[in-house]
Amino acid sequence: MTDPKEHLLDWLRDAHAMEQQAEQMLRAQSGRLEHYPELKARIDQHLEETLGQQKLVAKCIERLGGSTSTIKDVAAKVMAFGQAAGGMAMSDEVVKGAISSYVFENLEIASYTSLIAAAEAVGDRETQAACEQILPQEVAMAQWLLEHVPAVTQKYLARAATPGVEAKK
Repeated sequence: MTDPKEHLLDWLRDAHAMEQQAEQMLRAQSGRLEHYPELKARIDQHLEETLGQQKLVAKCIERLGGSTSTIKDVAAKVMAFGQAAGGMAMSDEVVKGAISSYVFENLEIASYTSLIAAAEAVGDRETQAACEQILPQEVAMAQWLLEHVPAVTQKYLARAATPGVEAKK
């Protein structure tokens, strides 16, 4: 039988790797966006939040006597690189990127919701509080993306229909 605290620690390592992946994805998106300043600004804001989230999760892991998983972190970064490279080849990169970001934010929401429940179950109030601090940031980013995907899509379509105007990024 596995101690519930071991599961919590493992899931925190997963969350740390997830935030590493988010950082890479956000950096790649931000670095390529040229014609969508509102989207770029929100991505840059969330990148800063993500860096703070990484630190909070790492502190929880360390407090529980563990360390981050190099293997999980590297795998997450490789996945993010693959997503970024794949996106660069698409003519509708900005639209697909916004949609993918929305999906990823919902993965993070579910992960932190689960972590809150796990931390509560094992009586780890500090981890619970850290995850409760992160969760609203993820919810806010997901909501922002959901509200702005139509405008990004419409702007992309207008730019794509205009001769000589780049639309993809």
